[in-house]
Amino acid sequence: MIVLAIDQGTSGTKALVVDHDGTVAAAAEVPIRPDYLADGGVEQSPDELLASVLAAGRQAVQEAGRPVDAVALANQGETVLAWDPRSGEPLTAACVWQDRRSAELCLELEPERGWIEQRTGLALDPYFSAPKMAWLRRHRTRDGVVTTTDTWLLHRLTGAFVTDASTASRSLLLDVDRVDWDLELLSAFGLSGEPLPAVLSNDEVVGTTAAFGRPAPVAGIVVDQQAALLAQSGYEPGSAKSTFGTGAFLLANAGACAPRSSSGLTTSVAWRLREATTYCTDGQVYTAGSAVRWLRELGLIADARELDRVAAEDAGGVLCVPALAGLAAPWWRADARAALVGMTLSTGRGEVVRAVLEGIAAQVAELVSAVERDGAPLSRLRVDGGLTHSATLLQVLADLVQLPVEVYPSAHATAVGAAACARLALDPRCTVADAVPAWTPAARFIPRWTADRAAAFRERWRRTLAATTDDGAPGTEAGGTA
Repeated sequence: MIVLAIDQGTSGTKALVVDHDGTVAAAAEVPIRPDYLADGGVEQSPDELLASVLAAGRQAVQEAGRPVDAVALANQGETVLAWDPRSGEPLTAACVWQDRRSAELCLELEPERGWIEQRTGLALDPYFSAPKMAWLRRHRTRDGVVTTTDTWLLHRLTGAFVTDASTASRSLLLDVDRVDWDLELLSAFGLSGEPLPAVLSNDEVVGTTAAFGRPAPVAGIVVDQQAALLAQSGYEPGSAKSTFGTGAFLLANAGACAPRSSSGLTTSVAWRLREATTYCTDGQVYTAGSAVRWLRELGLIADARELDRVAAEDAGGVLCVPALAGLAAPWWRADARAALVGMTLSTGRGEVVRAVLEGIAAQVAELVSAVERDGAPLSRLRVDGGLTHSATLLQVLADLVQLPVEVYPSAHATAVGAAACARLALDPRCTVADAVPAWTPAARFIPRWTADRAAAFRERWRRTLAATTDDGAPGTEAGGTA
């Protein structure tokens, strides 16, 4: 079975033609540039999103030189827009998952925080879909429908009005145990009466599209991070991965029951396959690749490929908390700001670049510790995404988490995971393990620091972080899991 797997992300859309054994026959990518606004807004043009999906998909199919049997779609998860269900035309810009303009709305719901977080498994935070949906209704339009971008893209491709269980579980509108929309949650966010898409399993066929050549079924719709966990054979409880893209996202398979974190993580549907729901706990770093882009825009590096060449062997006492868009798990502090401390007249760009990479790794290390505090000790951490080309970043990560770090051998884990879901949708004899191609790590990083050195660094980094939030306490303003 040949699958066109489309990964519609924050900074670009990738399209891969994937053979049955996971071999990538062709790949194409169309970059996208989000608009970062002064008021905390982050927006994308819906027309640009759709155009990128069509252009990347058609280019990949053309380069492969053969028709595809199915089209799969992985999406950003929490990016939303309002649109006209009759014409399919967008009515607003897409509010990206990084958009913070609904923070005030979350503060208004502070008295409701406990039951909202308990029912959804999420944090009451602008990161998730419902606050941004409510913000669009308050400030942009009451017309049309307001949904995540996957629903709109699937409507434009097939005419369907659907989402999948993993995406819906990132909304703050879904009862995570029942995996169904919740009327009380809709009412809490002022969204009562809003038409919501049908929630499908990740191995269901959505419809048919001829957008990429001959008509082909659309199947295998899934959130990008969950798709990456699946691709990295994360289908056993306790397995974990961290994807380094615009942000960094750590997911750990939590099995068949939805746990509630006591350490500031969130709980989502990892996937619903073969009529069984698998959950994951997850934590987010808002700025990873976007922090590297910030370095580039400051002129400290020409591009991300320069990171290892420019980064100093030692940061010289410089520490960075790259909270350029606030802090997510486990702190949930929308008010946090970035910090770069410890500089002297001898500090150069190498020390600054090194400190930023250490700051990204330190945030991921905090997420690993949160997973372990919740009772799921890890024996290794698998990683994927664009920043995994930086050996400096991955060695620091291994040093800080005191675990082996294994690099997924492809830059396209998300697309591979979505293709696996499509195979399951079209082949009833296929098992989940059979659908995921076997792989071996492209590289493995072993901790070089002693446990004492890692602990000392992390304690100093935490003190720096505390200064960015006044007290460093998790969840005191922007949320925290119940």
